[in-house]
This record gives sequence, structure tokens and C-alpha cells, in this order.
Amino acid sequence: MFSRPSLCGTVGKLCRCGTSATGKTAVAAATVPTARHYHEVVGDIICPSQVRGIDHIRDPRLNKGLAFTLEERQTLGIHGLQPARFKTQEEQLQLCKIAVNRYTEPLNKYLYLSDLYDRNERLFFRFLSENIEDLMPIVYTPTVGLACQRFGLIYRRPHGLFITYNDRGHIFDVMKNWPEPNVRAICVTDGERILGLGDLGACGMGIPVGKLALYTALAGIKPHQCLPIVVDVGTNNIDLLEDPLYVGLRQKRVVGREYDDFIDEFMEAVVQRYGQNTLIQFEDFGNHNAFRFLDKYRNTYCTFNDDIQGTASVAVAGLYASKRITGKSFKDYTFLFAGAGEAAIGIADLTVKAMVQDGVPIEEAYNRIYMVDIDGLLTKSRKEGNLDGHKINYAKDINPMSDLAEIVSTIKPSVLIGASAAAGIFTPEILRTMADNNERPVVFALSNPTSKAECTAEDAYKHTDARVIFSSGSPFPPVQIGDKTFYPGQGNNAYIFPGVGLGVICTGTHHIPDEMFLIAAQELANFVEPSDIERGSLYPPLSSIRSVSMNIAVGVTKCAYDRGLASTYPEPQDKRKWLENQLYNFNYESSMPASWVWPRMPYIKTREESPLIAAIK
Repeated sequence: MFSRPSLCGTVGKLCRCGTSATGKTAVAAATVPTARHYHEVVGDIICPSQVRGIDHIRDPRLNKGLAFTLEERQTLGIHGLQPARFKTQEEQLQLCKIAVNRYTEPLNKYLYLSDLYDRNERLFFRFLSENIEDLMPIVYTPTVGLACQRFGLIYRRPHGLFITYNDRGHIFDVMKNWPEPNVRAICVTDGERILGLGDLGACGMGIPVGKLALYTALAGIKPHQCLPIVVDVGTNNIDLLEDPLYVGLRQKRVVGREYDDFIDEFMEAVVQRYGQNTLIQFEDFGNHNAFRFLDKYRNTYCTFNDDIQGTASVAVAGLYASKRITGKSFKDYTFLFAGAGEAAIGIADLTVKAMVQDGVPIEEAYNRIYMVDIDGLLTKSRKEGNLDGHKINYAKDINPMSDLAEIVSTIKPSVLIGASAAAGIFTPEILRTMADNNERPVVFALSNPTSKAECTAEDAYKHTDARVIFSSGSPFPPVQIGDKTFYPGQGNNAYIFPGVGLGVICTGTHHIPDEMFLIAAQELANFVEPSDIERGSLYPPLSSIRSVSMNIAVGVTKCAYDRGLASTYPEPQDKRKWLENQLYNFNYESSMPASWVWPRMPYIKTREESPLIAAIK
């Protein structure tokens, strides 16, 4: 669909060449319409003679709408194809704000932004980056979850690749169909665990599309370097299998050795197509696969799992910031996790590393973390449930308990972290117990979307006498308690993964150690101002996230060179300036080809011309 036909003729008169049924070459007449392509150019270096006329308007990377100047319109051959009005990008941004605010339903706002992305790429990314507080909940959680659920209804045109299990043995051939030759970051999902919504199969494409849009809007990574991918191996969601609007493979999920071999082929195809240092971000894979793939690929590919490592980093950043309120260190904290999936394990593992860095012995660090799954507290003697994988590290040698309220009352945690996707399990009783046992209880309700949160911000403040140090995974409105208004901070992974991605891509990092995510957590925590804490937030405003991303990228860049993981040399001395020089430009650039003046040629008298007479024998 993106492939280019062979073309002959001049720029002004292109014709398609093909072969007729008789084997003779057929040349389509100029009057016969030819196929138009979504992207007329690839990369960010444009050949001035490559595109002109209406194709310049149709390509979202080149289109500037009414911001084309009169000279550009006349030179490009688009004069008369637009109204006489000339607008600046600033005027267009104001119109975008008016247009998106006309809609009351978040999904309609999502569709408007998607349409803008398809029409005018630079305008979309500038609009998103300058209005991130208002638009983050639209392009990402929670609205993106609804967009995934309605994906079969709202799908319009491709923003990424769909690689199905039926393509096994030909994944590289499918990847060749993507027109961009210089992809540096891939976000891939198999759709098995989309947010807290479960198995959405191929409809999970909204997640990698949204993630990579934030790569550009928040970290300035060039959009043509990003590729969203769904590996479609089927779905076990019966509702989707029976849904006539479902767009993916209508079959049960492939599992076992066949599934693993398919993912292996995918990873090898990425390296074959784009190189060993291509960043591969795993997103929303099932718990039983997420850790396996992270352990399997982390030392052989440039990869990370955002659900495990990104979530961990932003949560640990909140814990760092909480120490400024409680006046305690990590060795004084006791942690209880509600949930033992990839997010909870990831946060716990990085918390252990943070405690060890603070001087806590590793055995003591593990002993200070308790974890609850669907079968109760992780204990070595429990008869129900399993302790496979990373769970065993947090199993305690105590009597089994299954009631969360009893567990909280017995263990007396100072930090309660929810990553269970079980809405409302932090009951008023549990919150009151946390307040009784701690002067400033720390409660994180991190599950997404909002409907899956363990408690609301209002409940957290209300049942702890407003003494809670609260953070959530999805946004909550301000909470009024007495004469004070609290603005709860959202522990959004978007604080972390764009900056990590920028540093990794620019340095050509081979592998991504957990140390980089600990650095990211520290950089994010350092960005929190006293005024943020005073208003009830453990995180800086989303409006400052681009600055946060740059600080994280600088820290990751230093780590990459210090650890010998970078492949881009020589090592830049001024790393911040070096990174800034590689960022995407959200502003319009001139569509005119560069021109310059030659000096006058010196006069040199030439000899008289004489005809050449060939001797014929």
C-alpha cells in the first residue's frame, strides 16, 4: 500500500510502466489517473524536484495548509488549489484548539487529532507538544483504551505495520513494505493485555501509535524514525472473535513453541531491516510473556518493556519525591504491592536497586517488600497459587493470608502500591488503616485506565484526613478537602520512556540496563519543585515534560558512554547541545528549494570555432 511504482518521464509528466497480459510493455496514457500515495517522500531530506503540485498538499509531511506563501504556491504548482487566505502556524494552532474543544466526547477528540495527523504532521505534533496537559488524556490513557475497543469501527488508514502469524517465514518481506528506511524506534504489542482492558488482539494498535506519538511530541524524536507494530497471533477474546467489525486474525491465540519462534523471527527481521541498534519497545504483552521476553532479549537486542521498566521508573521517581515529605529514607519504608504482575514486579525490582544504591543490603531490601496476588500474600508456605518467575524473590516465610485488609493491618506498610487492575480494592477501611499506622501514608493507585484504579484520589484524601501522599496511573480531578485543594499527580510512563528513547537512539546503545531507568527516576524526582509537592503532586506539571525528557536523555547518554554501551562516536562533550541538534522541528520550514548566487565568470577570449570534418574512407 505504501510501495512506489516504477516511474518514467519527467517530474511534470509521470507515467506508470507495467507489463500487459501479452508480455509487452504498456505505458499508461497521461490522461489515465495514477495511484496516489500517502507519503510522497521518506525520511527528512527532501529532493526538491521529487514532489510538486497537489501531491505537496496530500502528503502530511509536506502539507502546511494555508501557511504556504504566495511564492511557494506559485512555484510548487498549487496556486489556485487553496483559498486566497494566508495563515501563520500560530493561527492554525488556535483554530485546532477551537476545533478540538467543540467536541464533548473524548473519542471524538481522538478522531479529530488522528485526522489532523493524517493531514498535517508538523501542525499535529506542535499542537500536541504545546497542549500536552489537555491532550495527553486523549492521545494516550484513558481515551486510547476506548479507541482500541472501538478500533474496528474507527480504523481509517495505516499508521503502522500489522504482522500476522500467517506471515511466518516472511516477516522480513512484510517489514520491507514500510516505506521508511531509517527506523530507529519500534513499539510492538501482541495486544494480549491492553492497559487493564485485557486481550484486544489486533485492536491494540492504538497503544504503539500513541506511544510513538509521544516519542515525538515529548522528546523530539523524528516521526519517520518511529514504527508502530502489532504482531497478530489471534485473540482469546470471544467477544472480538464474534464481532463482525474485528479487523484481526479470527482465531485463538498461537501459544507455545510456535509463538516463541514467531517472535524470534520478528526480532531477527527488525535487525536485518534496520540494524542491531534499533530500539524495540515491548508494550502490553501478557504477564506470562513479558518477563520471559525481557530476560531473553535484553542482552542480545536493544530492547526494554515499558510496562515493567517504564512503570517501575516513574513509580520509583514518586518514591524518591515522597522522601522529601516523610523525611524518611528507603530503609525506613515497608512496601506492600497489591498485584504481582509485570508492573508490580518491575517496580519492586527497581525499588530494590534504589535501596541498594542507598546502602541497604540486598537481602534486607527484598525483605522490606511484600506482595499480594489474586491468591493472597506471597508466602513460601501457601498452598494456593504459584510462585513462578520473579514472584519467588518476594515470597515471605510467614503464615498465608488472603484478605487485603487483614494483610495491611498485620504488615503495617508505610507504602501501599496498587498495580492490580482491580477497581476499588483500596477500600475506606484499608485507607483508614494506612492513616492510623503512618503519619504520612504513601498510596499509589497505578492501574489503568481510570475505571481500573484501586481507589480514587478523592477516596484517598477523604479517608486519610488528607494526610495521604497520593499518586495514580490515570488522571484524577482536583480534590477539595476543607479549605485546601489537592492536585494529585499522575505517575505517567510518558515522563520516562521518551527521554530514555531519545538517549538510546542518539547514542546507538547496544543494550539497555536497568541502571538507565534508575537514572531516569532520579532525574524526574529532581525536577519536582516544592510548589509541586505543596499542591499534592509527586511529579512536575505535564507542561514541563519536554524539559524532563531532555534531562533524562542527557543522563542516559552519559550512562551509555560510561558503560561502553554507545556506538556513536566520538563522544560529544556538550551532550545536551548535541542532543538538541538532533531533535524534530515542530515549526514549518520553507518549501522553496535553496538558491544561491554564483560569481560572475571571468572573461577569457576563446579561439574561433572550426567545424570538425570526419574522414570517411
